[in-house]
Amino acid sequence: MIWLKRLCLFIGALLLLGVLTVGFWVGAKIVLYDQQDDATHLTEKKRYLESIGKLDRSTDRPNIVFILFDDLGYGDLGMTGSQAIKTPTIDKLASGGLTMTNFYSPAPVCTPSRAGYLTGRFPVRAGMPLVLFPSSSPINNANRIFGVNNRFPAEEITLADTLKASGYATGMVGKWHLGDQSPSLPNDMGFDSFFGALYSNDMTPFALYRNKTVAVEAPADQSRLNEWYGREAEQFISNNKEEPFFLYLAHNFPHIPLYVPDEDKRRSSGGLYGDVVEGLDDVVARVITSLKANGVYENTIVLITSDNGPWFQGSPGHDRGRKADTFEGGMHVPMVVHWPARFKQGRSVSGLSMGMDWYPTLLDWLDIPLPTDRTIDGKSLTAMLEDGQGSPHDYLYYFDGENLRAVRDERYKYHDEPRIPYAGGTTPVAARIAKGPWLFDMMTDHNESYDISGNQPDKASSMRAVLEAKRNEMLENPRGWLSSPP
Repeated sequence: MIWLKRLCLFIGALLLLGVLTVGFWVGAKIVLYDQQDDATHLTEKKRYLESIGKLDRSTDRPNIVFILFDDLGYGDLGMTGSQAIKTPTIDKLASGGLTMTNFYSPAPVCTPSRAGYLTGRFPVRAGMPLVLFPSSSPINNANRIFGVNNRFPAEEITLADTLKASGYATGMVGKWHLGDQSPSLPNDMGFDSFFGALYSNDMTPFALYRNKTVAVEAPADQSRLNEWYGREAEQFISNNKEEPFFLYLAHNFPHIPLYVPDEDKRRSSGGLYGDVVEGLDDVVARVITSLKANGVYENTIVLITSDNGPWFQGSPGHDRGRKADTFEGGMHVPMVVHWPARFKQGRSVSGLSMGMDWYPTLLDWLDIPLPTDRTIDGKSLTAMLEDGQGSPHDYLYYFDGENLRAVRDERYKYHDEPRIPYAGGTTPVAARIAKGPWLFDMMTDHNESYDISGNQPDKASSMRAVLEAKRNEMLENPRGWLSSPP
């Protein structure tokens, strides 16, 4: 039996060696991880921004206030049909401006969506296809093992970068969630000033920063977020009323956990969630009041939307799905455009559009050229919003992380392999089961209930070909770099 003992010792030694080797490899990957920025496109970014700074500047350029809520559902506002939640300020802005009824966020979760809004690019092109976690998080360490980006690539050009180069004062208030390290903090990516959180309000430690220094120690009292964010927005407007400014107000709510001050509890018929949303409407009211008090209301573009659909609470309207889904409920979000100097009467716009469209649209309105070294996936909405033309998009594309899951045209939506959460009976954990492919007629079935691919095989085939062509394009050039102007 001596040989058996020796064999067991040998096998045990091999297993121990294997564990130690894997442990060393994992530790080395974490410690030695160093996200590299693209030197060529950093240079191109600098060249582009310098060229923007040389352009003639109009003296009557509009101010821009972009208000982005976190996990606000399409059906959570009075203007979109809520009976439980009252949002009079947002409703009034919608009635005097443009309401976009077929507007979609860049992604069904927060980090990639924010990257898409700020760059005009698919989040995967912007290097941010996944949700980021604090640097101290074990999930962040796990991502390091696989070389996943843990911050916004510095070579990306944000709307703030471009507007700052054009002479705008740029300020951000609220949730960043594109990395908590330089060179990818708000002040590194085009914002003159920043007050807010570096990631979601369910991540720890939840502190508030002024520029790169902690201003409110963790754990910050989230029942005071409206107070703090409203005050900072008002101060920014007051401080910059004599020059064109860009304010990016990215509130952490109604992402969970939910908080309101004592005086706002039970103010709505929508429970704590409804109380929070009504408080957000109050913040919008403070912004509008400040614009009027400082004499800049008429020539200020106010954009109000959400980063994705609702999570555990909130209403996706009549859509199927919620946050993290590429069904409509995950990405179909409210969109209000208010600009008294240009849009005199309230109206509804039904053309298809996505969050990436705002970067090229705003630059179009300001007569600023787009970068030429990278693909801008968004398209200017000027003709659709001003002249009543149709959508500039033949198709919209729905990404889940790096994966392209669905494509939509004006009438039909094709899902390649939708993942359907399922937990039967008392099963405590839901599995995401791949189904499909499915084709839906969005004219008669907006909540994506009835697959008609068997009725219309030719349409399903043509939509599948469109999806596969885009998927192949993304595989060949995932960051969308261009060697010459398009």
